[in-house]
Amino acid sequence: MAEMTIKKRPKNLDLTTIRLPLPGKVSILHRVSGAGLFLCFPVMLWLFGASLGSPESFASFKEIAGLLPVKVILAGLLWAFVHHFCAGIRFLLLDLHVGIEKEAARQSAAVVFAVSVPLTLVLWGVLL
Repeated sequence: MAEMTIKKRPKNLDLTTIRLPLPGKVSILHRVSGAGLFLCFPVMLWLFGASLGSPESFASFKEIAGLLPVKVILAGLLWAFVHHFCAGIRFLLLDLHVGIEKEAARQSAAVVFAVSVPLTLVLWGVLL
């Protein structure tokens, strides 16, 4: 029987001490924003349908959407959509082998953050 060797490699399971590079953070936020959008999609569809039901339901929807906690949630969903869109374009370019070098990947990750936050603010001002 062949002798099995057990590799003793360092394991860091403390998530508070792990330092991800910027492309890693963009990747994780892309996954989180996609999951959040997926989970909130049925609720958003229901709210959209309810707002189109009658003028009274639209007025109640507009009143609820004017509350601060709801505005914060809507702003978060808008940012999630914009970030997911921008990061998705970045990942499509990476799949086409555009910008796969280390420095180019870091720069494109920074561009995702630099574009998604101002674009969210612009859309927030235009949409609401």
